[in-house]
Amino acid sequence: MAVATAAPITAMTGNLPVIAGKGGNGLGAPAAYIIATLVLTVFSVGYVTMAKHITAAGAFYGFISHGLGRVTGMAAGLIAVMAYIVFEASILGFFANALHGLVDEQFGVDVHWGVFAFLGIAAIGCLGYFDIHLTAKVLGVALVLEIAVLSAVSLAVLFTGGGPDGFLAGDALNPLNGIKGADGTIGAAAGFGLFFAFWSWVGFESTAMYGEESRDPKRVVPRATLISVVGVGLFYVFVSWMMVSAEGRGVVEDGSGLFYNPLGDHFGGWAVDVFQWLIVTGSFACAMAFHQCASRYLYAIGREGFIHKALGRTHPSYGSPHIASIVQTCLTIAIVSGFLLADQDPVVHMYGLLALLGTMAILIVQTLCSFATVGYFHVQGKHPESKHPVKTLIAPVVAGVAMIGVVFLLVSNLEDAAGAASTSLLFDLIPWIVGVLFVAGIGLALYMKNARPEAYERMGRIILEDAGERDARPDVPAQTTGNAKADIS
Repeated sequence: MAVATAAPITAMTGNLPVIAGKGGNGLGAPAAYIIATLVLTVFSVGYVTMAKHITAAGAFYGFISHGLGRVTGMAAGLIAVMAYIVFEASILGFFANALHGLVDEQFGVDVHWGVFAFLGIAAIGCLGYFDIHLTAKVLGVALVLEIAVLSAVSLAVLFTGGGPDGFLAGDALNPLNGIKGADGTIGAAAGFGLFFAFWSWVGFESTAMYGEESRDPKRVVPRATLISVVGVGLFYVFVSWMMVSAEGRGVVEDGSGLFYNPLGDHFGGWAVDVFQWLIVTGSFACAMAFHQCASRYLYAIGREGFIHKALGRTHPSYGSPHIASIVQTCLTIAIVSGFLLADQDPVVHMYGLLALLGTMAILIVQTLCSFATVGYFHVQGKHPESKHPVKTLIAPVVAGVAMIGVVFLLVSNLEDAAGAASTSLLFDLIPWIVGVLFVAGIGLALYMKNARPEAYERMGRIILEDAGERDARPDVPAQTTGNAKADIS
């Protein structure tokens, strides 16, 4: 689920050409992925330590509420749920545009991208209603296929000696080139490329959201998180290195054929056609995974009595947060309809701007989560058996400071990242939306503290004490209420 949310084929085909171009790190694109892998691995050290003690569908919301307090937790929870809500619509814009172009090119049928977007919403909504294992199987098939084709073309380049300039290992794998632009200087271009490298991972943190639906979350969630970060990171570095090598030094001038050229050269035109279909299935899988994330955040807030308690209900047979899933489907329909009515481009506007909005929010939440780890183990003194000078103090502080730097990169390069969409109203509203929601979360928490103290005590405190009651077999109903309780100590 987490790797599908990170969407390797979408990250590689959508972000790598940008990072490797003039506006990014150029030949140092793989080095940018090395830096991102290291930073996110350090972040994950504290994150997985928290996950061993706090199992909650709200993930960041629950972690920050425990580590930095309920007020900050609710503020972070609101911008996190907003991020996952808009991510589904964002990826659907990419999916619909890719499918529109593919059907037009291969079948000669011109169907408006909006039709494909709503078909995608309908399919995702149906899958989100049922047991998570059904969705996981669908995502698993798409994920295996996209990783297989990316691996195949990368290995083909490796075994044939690279491209016209060899493997370019000195340029591609030198970490210093990850903070330099294509022109060799440290500046805006380097920050722009590095930001897109971090963007490629958004979604890996979703592992903690599924803890309540797994049989052994204390073991599974930490393992899945580290695999998602380190495994995906090594894969990104290898694939980006091979693709940059295949194109040679000319990649800085034109990265449009970064994948299609080596695929056609090594396997033929049929491989390019298959690759185009896998971009479609990969982006669909990514949108579906973000739907699951948003549903679980809405569920986590709903079961605590905020927004509407119906959001906190689970299906009696499937154990899924079906009401929250339906609400998320309706929200996505509204967002996509808004872009359609405004006649906006599905990639430039819907995909690009919503991705920027959501990424800004998630990076802020990840920063807070790093410091929440320190607050939980060292300030509050919880679980002294897990307290560690590196895992719960040095690593989270280093990750938090690094995340602040990434947020700065995003804010500094926001206009360049938006491209042609930077003239739109939504672009101007991006920092305001994040800021207003964060302040609204603080206001809501303070209101609850005074008007509904019993609800305030539950805020971010409903966690799963024993996941052993949930059976993974689809024919056995999940225990959806008896094993989740509020830990308000």
